[in-house]
Amino acid sequence: MMIRNLYPLLANRSVLWLLFWVNVLGTAYGYYWYKWQLVDTPPRFLLFVPDSPTASLFFVFVLGAFLLGKNWPLMEALAIVSLVKYGLWAVVMNLMVYFVSGQLDWIGIMLMASHFAMAVEGVLYAPFYRIKPWHLIIAAIVVLHNEIIDYVFKMMPRYHTLDLYMDQIGYFTFWLSIASVGVGYYFALRPGRFSLSIKTYR
Repeated sequence: MMIRNLYPLLANRSVLWLLFWVNVLGTAYGYYWYKWQLVDTPPRFLLFVPDSPTASLFFVFVLGAFLLGKNWPLMEALAIVSLVKYGLWAVVMNLMVYFVSGQLDWIGIMLMASHFAMAVEGVLYAPFYRIKPWHLIIAAIVVLHNEIIDYVFKMMPRYHTLDLYMDQIGYFTFWLSIASVGVGYYFALRPGRFSLSIKTYR
């Protein structure tokens, strides 16, 4: 019940604008964070390397549509699946860095907090999404295709501390993708789910 009381606040235009600009800035910083890897990336893979900023970019489009009183269901499907996947992935990878190296600097802590917030915001706004099955299927294809680019063509994000564990990380990431699609179905598509209209709170 307490969570449901949050939704008028989440749908408030001032809050939507705040989240919109936070995600715009976070997306810009995310692409900047990948700059050295992008310099070394073959052009055909450039779209697939910056995973987290692309996930937050999807959510920027979702919030932009909300601010116009509309829904963009394909972006909503891409957003919830990729925000959950890459948000939780970054948390787990930084925890692994800590367990392997015995240390975690303030940048790692910041990355864990910001990426966990990505996963949370993607799920929190799920009652406002208007996803259909084909939207979720496309989102599933996109994240699983990204697994191939990352772990077959070796374009995964660089965590040099974890280089010895790439096979295990690839296996974990595949199942995290499947779980993220499941989260998208449960919160944004299943029959009888909790559903709200963003226009109600304009």
